Amino acid sequence: MGVYNVHERELPVSGAEAGLLIDGLSGGADALWPRHDWPPMLLDGPLAPGAAGGHGPVHYTVADYVPGRWVRFRFTAPRGFHGFHEYTVHPLGPDRALLRHTLAMHARGGARLSWPLAFRPLHDAVLEDSLDRAERACTGTVARPARWSRYVRLLRRLIG
Repeated sequence: MGVYNVHERELPVSGAEAGLLIDGLSGGADALWPRHDWPPMLLDGPLAPGAAGGHGPVHYTVADYVPGRWVRFRFTAPRGFHGFHEYTVHPLGPDRALLRHTLAMHARGGARLSWPLAFRPLHDAVLEDSLDRAERACTGTVARPARWSRYVRLLRRLIG
């Protein structure tokens, strides 16, 4: 099963400023990953190709990294996830940038069920929370905060 999932948010800052959000991933001053409401993104070293880690049951290695522009993580778990997820910054002008998260993978075996039933709704929720954090970091507020669906709240209760 092919999966292509995109979340993005336009931010009222330069591409360079938006890129700092990517550069801070998994660090002590991470303003992008919603680590207080979700499993934290942890890496075994600085954000650089070859660093390994993940969040919760999702594990990956940093496949590519261009500071201030792009980071790609290649999945190593869960079983059946074959592909990557990445954050990219797309400058739209001197004071506007698009922050995008893309997940592209093939789900095989049990992942053909676990992706649509559990991982996709949780993934969508954590990514919208991540983009809310990005907006708050850039503006001090969030115009339309994401809300978890009843199903996401139920899944979160079931997995503890």
